[in-house]
Amino acid sequence: MEFQEALVKLAIHKTPTHHRDFFHSIPGKETAKVASMKPKWKVLFQRSSSASVSRTPRHQLQPKSIPQEFSCPISGSLMADPVIVSSGHTFERVCVEACKNMDFTPTLNDGSVPDFSTVIPNLALKSTIVNWCRNHSLNPPKPLDFSKAQELVRTLSSKKPKPHIGEEGKRISISDRNFIQGVKDVPSVKLDHAVTELTRSSSEESVAAAAVTTPISVVTPPLQLTDRPSCYSSASSSSEIETLTPPNINGEEESFVTKLKSSQASDIEGALIELRKITRTQESSRAVLCTPRVLSAFRSLIVSRYVNIQVNSVAVLVNLSLEKINKVKIVRSGLVPDLIDVLKSGSPEAQEHACGALFSLALDDHNKTAIGVLGALRPLMHMLRSGNERTRHDSALALYHLSLVQSNRSKLVKNGSVPVLLAMVKSGHMTGRVFLILCNLTSGSDGRAAMLDSGAVECLMSLLRRNELDESTREGCLAVLYGLSHAGLRFKGLAKVAGAVEELAEVEKKTSGPTRDKARKMLEMLKRGSEEEQEEVDWEALLDSGLTNRTRFRPGGGKDGSCVNSSEF
Repeated sequence: MEFQEALVKLAIHKTPTHHRDFFHSIPGKETAKVASMKPKWKVLFQRSSSASVSRTPRHQLQPKSIPQEFSCPISGSLMADPVIVSSGHTFERVCVEACKNMDFTPTLNDGSVPDFSTVIPNLALKSTIVNWCRNHSLNPPKPLDFSKAQELVRTLSSKKPKPHIGEEGKRISISDRNFIQGVKDVPSVKLDHAVTELTRSSSEESVAAAAVTTPISVVTPPLQLTDRPSCYSSASSSSEIETLTPPNINGEEESFVTKLKSSQASDIEGALIELRKITRTQESSRAVLCTPRVLSAFRSLIVSRYVNIQVNSVAVLVNLSLEKINKVKIVRSGLVPDLIDVLKSGSPEAQEHACGALFSLALDDHNKTAIGVLGALRPLMHMLRSGNERTRHDSALALYHLSLVQSNRSKLVKNGSVPVLLAMVKSGHMTGRVFLILCNLTSGSDGRAAMLDSGAVECLMSLLRRNELDESTREGCLAVLYGLSHAGLRFKGLAKVAGAVEELAEVEKKTSGPTRDKARKMLEMLKRGSEEEQEEVDWEALLDSGLTNRTRFRPGGGKDGSCVNSSEF
């Protein structure tokens, strides 16, 4: 028998003549009569009417009261172990495992399709859910059973929903093709690998740039990456790595791990100097030395209080990240948060290398979402404004590659990056690289809205009016304006106020190629909009005039209708 709640009351019965009110029955309760003058104890039990409500399991909650961001799109319940996948969506870990196990990719309610290739724990959301449950007197959610997750996935797979592509997505994918496709097509521009090198004098020397000019073998996109990162040079292919692997590399790995874990700072620094030299000169060693043991040893060195150790460890990490097969390994080893800490509080030279490392890691599509989720966007924006030339260069290109992912673009907008980027454009500081980021932001409706709110049209139009503007800057400015033109009527209104028609007509006369094409298309759009609006106004005036005439001469006051035009109307 289940006891829900008992209310115990103890009463001492005394002389009824002195405390007669004491024996009165309490409303809703039964009190036994006292037959004796001798004091007695009376224990009363009452079953609470609200017991079933108060003893309801704490983890059971009405679905409507659960915040949507706390619920798994597959299970619909609170997430006990939320993870972020490559597409930026958040799921319960066991649901992702069930989907991967059954080779099924669901289509979400908004029509998007998640990518389960990379799974990153979302510790921040997990902590938020636990705190929310505590504040609402609820038990934290328990992980979903794997068999239950399989049943849910099996149910979803039987429905086989078809993905829905929104009209805006269709419009952008078609009309932006001329200027965004070139920006987003990373392989179309051949980027060289970064190589940090040691000088002969000291281990504290900064990573030097091996500036090797590399020809572009394909048609250059409208906004090409003409400037390489400060520490980029040529690299070998993955096939060459296998043939050039030193035979004694395993012994070297063991030796390096031992030295890196030494209690003597001098031993650690010596090992880092040697590693830095090997990974710079022996490209084949980068893939073989990038092992879990070596990467694990770097976690404490990257945030070391010894400047030389911190600088050299981050520099070695840059060299290791040059190999394509190492990029995902480094991110999954958990070193990205340490690199972010270096951006926030490291030495200037270490910050420079950290920006280069994040840029190199961001080149892999599997890392873009994870780097953004781990919080690299805001520190990179800070480095873009306050770092030295090399730091600003690498941070800008890192932001460009990271902003190719929608989730990172949304984070940049929410972080207030748009006004900062436009301010850099106004000051003429790194406009070419800033235009790359702004072009990516214009591919989303939230990015376009934020740019229009920040006065991007007026800013870009004032930039076009400068006579000393070079061709590449003019092309980048036109590309951003062309992306903003997909904002529709709002862009048209702001563009007309900023005098865009006259300025675009001037640009069309003076330029050629893609720049001229963009200017002509925007002019046609603005003129077509003006003609349609004018025609619409003329028809409204005509209709109003016709309706007024009918009203004024409608029969009413007299037989001939001439008295209808009176003060009563």
